Amino acid sequence: SLVVRLSQQSQQQQQHFEFAMADVEELDLPEPSLKNLIDQTSLQWVFVGGKGGVGKTTTSCCLGVQLAKSRKKVLIVSTDPAHNLSDAFCQKIGREPTPINGFDNLSAMEIDANDDMEEMQRSMEEASSQEDSGIQSLMAELTSSIPGIDEAMSFSELMKQVQSLDFDVVVFDTAPTGHTLRLLSFPTILEKALGKVMELKDRFGGLIGQASAMFGGGSPGQVQEMLLGRLEETRAVINKVNDAFQDPALTTFVCVCIPEFLSIYETERLVQELSKFGIDSHNIVVNQVLFPEKDAEELGEWFDGNKESLPKEAQEICSKMMARKRMQDKYIGQCFDLYGDDFHVILMPLLDHEVRGVEKLKDFSENLVDPVDLEE
Repeated sequence: SLVVRLSQQSQQQQQHFEFAMADVEELDLPEPSLKNLIDQTSLQWVFVGGKGGVGKTTTSCCLGVQLAKSRKKVLIVSTDPAHNLSDAFCQKIGREPTPINGFDNLSAMEIDANDDMEEMQRSMEEASSQEDSGIQSLMAELTSSIPGIDEAMSFSELMKQVQSLDFDVVVFDTAPTGHTLRLLSFPTILEKALGKVMELKDRFGGLIGQASAMFGGGSPGQVQEMLLGRLEETRAVINKVNDAFQDPALTTFVCVCIPEFLSIYETERLVQELSKFGIDSHNIVVNQVLFPEKDAEELGEWFDGNKESLPKEAQEICSKMMARKRMQDKYIGQCFDLYGDDFHVILMPLLDHEVRGVEKLKDFSENLVDPVDLEE
C-alpha cells in the first residue's frame, strides 16, 4: 500500500530530495512546468482537481490566464458547489459565461449540478402533454431508480451546454477528489445503467408497452419506440463525452496537492483512479511550497550559524519554519520519487499575500510556465 511505500522511503527522503533537486536537468526528467499543456493546442478539456483546500481554484484561474495568451476563447467552469471563482477574480460570476475584466478572450461560469437537475425535471414535466404523460411517468420511474443517475444526467446536460458554447478550451475547476472521481465515472455508470434498461426492455418489452398503454401513453409499439429513442439519445451524449475524456489529445487532468502526507496520499489515489478510467494525467502542481529554490540543509546551516545572535522569539519563529521546511522537503522528495520520471511536477511558492484579483493571478500564473530554478 502507499502508506507502507511512503514510510519505507522516509529514511532516505532528504538525500532523495537533494538528488532530485540537483539532477533534474541531468536525468532529463520532464520539465517542471505546465508549458507542455499550454503548447498542446489540440486540448479542449482540462480538469484541475485534488483534495479540498490545496489551491485548485487558484491553479485553474492561473491556467486560464496562461491559456488566454495563446488561445482564441478560453472558459473556466467551476463544478464545485462551493464556488470560488468570483472570489478569485474579485467580480460577480454567474451561471452564464461571464467575461473576465482585463481580458477579451477569457470567461468564467459557475454551475450547480443540483439546480440543473431540478430545472431539467421541471422542463420535462412542462413538455409532457396529456397523451405523453404515461411514457413520461414511466421514464421518470425508470431513470430515478438508477443510482447516481440524477447527477449523471445533469453532468451530460452540463457537457451539452459547454459544447454548444464554442470555446477553444475549457478549464474545469472541480470539487474535491471524491466528487470529481464520481463525476468522471458518470459516463461508465450511465453506460452500464442504460445497458441494463435495454436488457429489461428486450425481456419485458411487451409488458412495459402494455403497462404504459394502460396509463394512457398510446399503443405499446409507440411507447417502446419513444422509450428506446430517449435512452439512445442520452447514451449517445454519454459515449461522445466518454470518448473525448479518454483521448489524451483532447482531455488532460492536472492534479493539485500541497507537500503534506494526506495530500500526497490523495494524489496517488487520484492518479490511480484516473488511469483506471483511461484519463490522461501527466502534470502535478505542488502549491504552498516554502522557498522552492532552497533546501532544508542550506537553510539549516544558516540557522545553526546565526541562531545565537537572534532574539529568543525570532529563534522560535525560525525553528518552526525550519521544521515545516524539512517536512515539506520530505514530501516533495516523495513526490519526485513517485512521479518525477513520468510527470511534470511544478513547485509553486508560498507567498506573503493571497492571490486574488486579475493582476495577482497574472503574476502568480507565470510560476506555472517559468518555474523557480532548482539549479541555483
